Amino acid sequence: MQLGVAPKCLGADRSNNLHECRGVENKKTYELNEEEINKLRSEVEKYTTEADLRRVVAQNIKRLKDIGCYRGRRHIMGLPVRGQRTKTNARTRKGKAKTVANKKKAVK
Repeated sequence: MQLGVAPKCLGADRSNNLHECRGVENKKTYELNEEEINKLRSEVEKYTTEADLRRVVAQNIKRLKDIGCYRGRRHIMGLPVRGQRTKTNARTRKGKAKTVANKKKAVK
């Protein structure tokens, strides 16, 4: 049984470990009885799911922005935060390249 393999839940590994450690057989969800559902629910509540992790990361970034530290300012400007070079790379962070028109060459 792959419990909650949806993008914002537990994942395949944890769901497999969950039914092994709790003694719940490998069944389809509709085949579970109330007792097994309650066992699984109580065990799942112990894990931090992806939605909670996303909220924590967003709060950490907001805190960095609020205190105005270097990393927070880099987040605000949309630049790499961990010291990567920005002269030639960092297109993912900076967005699509904005071309600058060449100056016309002086006529001799």
